[in-house]
Amino acid sequence: MRVVTRASFFRLRVVRGAFFDKSYLMPKINANTIKPGMVLEYQGGLWTVVKTAHVKPGKGGAFAQVELKNLITGTKLNERLRSEDTVDRVTLEQKDHLYLFEDGDMLVFMDQENYEQISLHKDWVGEDQIQYLHDGMVVILEFHDERPISITLPDTVILEVVETEPTIKGQTASSSYKPAKASNGMRVMIPPFMGVGERIVVATENGEYMKRAD
Repeated sequence: MRVVTRASFFRLRVVRGAFFDKSYLMPKINANTIKPGMVLEYQGGLWTVVKTAHVKPGKGGAFAQVELKNLITGTKLNERLRSEDTVDRVTLEQKDHLYLFEDGDMLVFMDQENYEQISLHKDWVGEDQIQYLHDGMVVILEFHDERPISITLPDTVILEVVETEPTIKGQTASSSYKPAKASNGMRVMIPPFMGVGERIVVATENGEYMKRAD
């Protein structure tokens, strides 16, 4: 079983130079081809491209204004690159993993292709993601040089309303939403006509109510 411990989690954050295998071959691309969503190795770190603006001024050469987000620390960086500048583009390996169980401070997942298990520290996964995990959920783990970089949950999850204000006759979907407690313990705003015991679809990106579950 592979393990990403609390110690290794912080080593990934602090000793970034030790994280990368420099022998890993990455294609170089010109700055004028950078697009949002790409992953780049830049200044010794792994960055995802958030925004780009390609500028052709009246004087001087064209350049790209690029907003980057570090995949390890979450910090952001704005860089101005000349069109002829080159950067290393990284292709991350994506694998479907099944969430199995919680083991102390670790969360255990299984590769659905080779059935190899990997344990990830809760600090690495993050509380905002952990609250949605349930047995049998399939998530996507992204790897670089065989080390996990990120975890992506399904866009939505189905939860049950376990606590909310009583339903008032005559209230409609257009009325103001009311607070509720879901089966995973999180708070969510739901339509006023819904009550305890109903199943709802919630977005994992922002925790918002989407619709009543089928």
